[in-house]
Amino acid sequence: MQESMQGMKRSKRVAEVTQADVDTELCLMGWCHQQRDLGKIVFMTLRDRSGELQLVVDEESPEELLAKAQKVRSEYVLAVRGKLRMRKDPNPGMETGAWELHVSELRILSPSKTPPFYIEDEDQARESLRLEYRYLDLRRPVMQKNLMLRSKATLFTRNWFAERGFIDVETPTFIKSTPEGARDYLVPSRVFPGKFFALPQSPQILKQLLMVAGFDRYMQIARCYRDEDLRADRQPEFTQLDLELSFASEEEIFDLLEHYMHDLFQEILGVELDLPFQRLSWDEAMCRFGSDKPDMRMGMEIQNINEQVKDLDFQVFRSALDAGGMVGCLVVPGGASFKRRRLDELTDFARSRGAKGLVWMAYEDKLRGSATKFLGQDFMDKLAQDLDANKGDLFLFIADEKYKALDILGRLRLEVGQELDLIDKKAWRPLWVVHFPMFEYDEENQRLIAAHHPFTQPLAEDYADESKDPLDWRANAYDLVLNGYELGSGSLRIFDQEMQNKIFSLIGMSEEEAHERFGFLLKAFDYGVPPHAGIALGLDRLVMLLCGCDNIREVIAFPKVQNSTDLMMSCPDYVDPQQLEELGIAIKPGAQNSESE
Repeated sequence: MQESMQGMKRSKRVAEVTQADVDTELCLMGWCHQQRDLGKIVFMTLRDRSGELQLVVDEESPEELLAKAQKVRSEYVLAVRGKLRMRKDPNPGMETGAWELHVSELRILSPSKTPPFYIEDEDQARESLRLEYRYLDLRRPVMQKNLMLRSKATLFTRNWFAERGFIDVETPTFIKSTPEGARDYLVPSRVFPGKFFALPQSPQILKQLLMVAGFDRYMQIARCYRDEDLRADRQPEFTQLDLELSFASEEEIFDLLEHYMHDLFQEILGVELDLPFQRLSWDEAMCRFGSDKPDMRMGMEIQNINEQVKDLDFQVFRSALDAGGMVGCLVVPGGASFKRRRLDELTDFARSRGAKGLVWMAYEDKLRGSATKFLGQDFMDKLAQDLDANKGDLFLFIADEKYKALDILGRLRLEVGQELDLIDKKAWRPLWVVHFPMFEYDEENQRLIAAHHPFTQPLAEDYADESKDPLDWRANAYDLVLNGYELGSGSLRIFDQEMQNKIFSLIGMSEEEAHERFGFLLKAFDYGVPPHAGIALGLDRLVMLLCGCDNIREVIAFPKVQNSTDLMMSCPDYVDPQQLEELGIAIKPGAQNSESE
């Protein structure tokens, strides 16, 4: 049944036909999306990446052609020749619905088994099945649209930055392991048994070296690798738009990225982003929204009510205040309509995020809640006035350590905001979150760790204040946030050897260890380092938002699942023992029998 396409040359893609092609003979090729055999007439829908077009073989066609058309099934690869004509019954729901190709020649280039799921946008197949047969899943129009949009956005990005003097430099995939944050993926060396390369978590150090080398403006669409737990917007291998600039201030970085985002959204979506973007300090973002990547498409801000509750005889609140914590409140508009079962679910939701419990009060003519004994009508009336609440609203209270309480309330905010449809889905609300903490405290190892990375500059006033606790230092670090997603992260870099050594010392890294890990960078810093800064944007995540998806697997051709497995290629997998022997690697007994959860 399989035939050659010899002697046939494709005229154009199937959905590229126009009115000018009517009464013209065309040669088209693609997949049969559907076939309808009505006896004396056969309709087929031919599909390629451009779209679909109806094919017709009818009573005017030779019998052998009609017989062949009757054998065609879904996903057969076809080459057809015929004359384009106007349809008697146009299909307004199809871009090419005004025309059809009256087939005069049909070749079956490749037959197909019945696919395990329908090649349609609305197919309800399990994602695991779709990923096992990803090459079929990628035939779906929505997936092809996503990847073509990604290609367009990537090309636009390269050209946009090239026009502004950026040099596209490729950095190596095999580098030295300098683990900071996530675990490295390691690659054993056959030539040097017992030694390993690492796959880069980012080109951070290399792009700083490019600034030392004098390239001034660097960009790269870079592949990065992190061995960390996955989620909807994270993959073990991912792509980022990586940028570094010499002699650039924070304001120049902001201005550059804002205009890039503005032009990208205009080009891809026809959307006009408002400039300049809003800015929030990290502390303000946490205090108002309980997140360092706040979704600004709704209100419902967190309120600190320590002052209002300080005299209440309510042990839940009192214990938090006595411990130096806070009582935070979220006013949910119209939330008093929530049933008790839903409120119990929200309580469980809060506890699963680390809360000791959730105090709730439905503010109605008659109070209803878990603490009516302690929060009486007079108190609630006064609190409602202070917080600009109305009858019918729901009050959610968390009492705990400050940032823990804020984090839980921030998660509750998103949970109920989505449920009550309070988020403006048509809005784009980009912002900068700035002045992140410079350090965090690692309880397990009893030491400071860099919150961003150890090459980030602290704010000058914090660094100069010798009396200030380093845990209270703020960093010259910034995140670009859009609709609740962290799109990019960057900072002003340290270029002063003395400051760099002090930062290493504060995170418990000895001079010997610093040179062992980063010696090549520190050596370079002896030869004239320009002030420099940079940022990296997650390209997968950016394209996900441009496509209107909520999972980056929908914009990556061959993604991994939650446990980092590739279902299509069935990997990771065991390798031949001889390969391990050549690398000098022995597998610990029993390790091959343990399956990842």
